[in-house]
Amino acid sequence: MKSSGTTASAELGLRLVVPDRTTVPLTAELHYTSDDPYAIRMAFHVGSDEPVEWIFARELLTVGIVRRVGDGDVQVWPSKTDGKRILGITLSSPFGHAEFEAPIADLADFLHRTYEIVPAGCESDFVDLEAEIEQLLWS
Repeated sequence: MKSSGTTASAELGLRLVVPDRTTVPLTAELHYTSDDPYAIRMAFHVGSDEPVEWIFARELLTVGIVRRVGDGDVQVWPSKTDGKRILGITLSSPFGHAEFEAPIADLADFLHRTYEIVPAGCESDFVDLEAEIEQLLWS
């Protein structure tokens, strides 16, 4: 795991849950930056050259450690597998559906580091609203 004053990153060992409920191990890279304080980027390495990247609301993952949360494309919930606490993650898109299991302890450690960078409730202090509006107007 790496951290600086404005970013945090980590590798997370996940399991992809396949239809017969067996699991396939894979790795995801987590990245957080104070430049985008509401979001966590998760890049899944699924065998192709380019990882598949999803962007999660930091709060969604945080709440998901405690209770089921999420509507639509992303849902997360706490669970146990083999006596270990895990976070279930379901992702849906027009291209398919996937379910993952992530160790809660590793994810919670990463989330803790993101809150050291940008405390909860202070996210808007890190957003340059004028730059965001300008980007929207000129895109």
